[in-house]
Amino acid sequence: MRLEQQIIDQIRETSLQTEQTGKLAPEALSIIIERGWFKLFVPESYGGAMASLPEALKVFEYAAWVDGSFGWLTTIGAGGGYFVAFMQPETAANVFTPVEAVIAGSGMPTGTAIPTDGGYIVNGSWGYCSGSEHATTFTANCIIQNDNGNEAEPEICAFAFTPDQVEIVKDWQAFGLKATDSHTIRVKNQFVKRERTFSLLEQTACHNEPLFSYPFLPFAQATFCAISIGIAKHLLEEAQQLAAQKQAAWRVDRYTFVAELIAQAELDLHHASLNFQQIIEQSWSNHLDQRAFTEDEVADISNCCLQTSRIALSCGQKLLPYMGMSAIMEHEPINQIWRDLQTACQHSLLVPFAK
Repeated sequence: MRLEQQIIDQIRETSLQTEQTGKLAPEALSIIIERGWFKLFVPESYGGAMASLPEALKVFEYAAWVDGSFGWLTTIGAGGGYFVAFMQPETAANVFTPVEAVIAGSGMPTGTAIPTDGGYIVNGSWGYCSGSEHATTFTANCIIQNDNGNEAEPEICAFAFTPDQVEIVKDWQAFGLKATDSHTIRVKNQFVKRERTFSLLEQTACHNEPLFSYPFLPFAQATFCAISIGIAKHLLEEAQQLAAQKQAAWRVDRYTFVAELIAQAELDLHHASLNFQQIIEQSWSNHLDQRAFTEDEVADISNCCLQTSRIALSCGQKLLPYMGMSAIMEHEPINQIWRDLQTACQHSLLVPFAK
């Protein structure tokens, strides 16, 4: 799993440059593909690694520690592999077999689909589709426009679009995770065959890997939580280096104060990430033993992800005000890492909306 130090240095050295281009450097994208990280959740029959959830989370955390955008795209791209078990076998093979296969898309039902012979006519737009400019397939949810007039419970279905069916609207203007191509995608009057539709409620019988029956919400939250841990660890390391560089210029009491803040943040993050790892591994073990998830167990995993990501986020919130004026400059690594962490933790699946 580990990358050579030279590769890590290269990704980090070009990271600020990729903020200007808005996309990952081709060399960094090639590393994800060559390592097979986009296909961590793809069965071996399609050239994937079919990793366990705990194994994959370690990769996501590590990639995010290398660089925020690098880790985000690795995680989002790999997450699309979850859909393989819900597609028709022929469609899944077509989508996931290519070495460079990766999905971009959205789970929001902001499109419409009108049934027609052999498929649907689809229209819609979907925001925040990370990896849009290197995706080989796009997936998005649509509301099926039937004639029954039942608006109370609309039928929602997922569609797998080919790149030529999709228009990319380059509107990703966030202050962090800039190199993730998280643009809006738009589809206009495109015909999609019925076999290129799927539902997460209807798993196909040809893939019985444990991952595909793991509850989707905690699965998704855990992947995003791993990103927040990785970025936070990188931020703490950068804060240590910056403090060491400024030690001679700072008063002794200021350096001591900052050093203690960093040490406490490291301790808090270590305990939170260890608890997160233990909860995920226990849930995975129970799942392998074919123990059904209770509502309380799903809630516990979800709450752990939320709490852990909040602790990761607090690393930047507590430290940045004390790191000096250089830390507010966008060209400084610590500033970029902090912005990436803020942006990653802004995802709705990591925001606790209850007290």
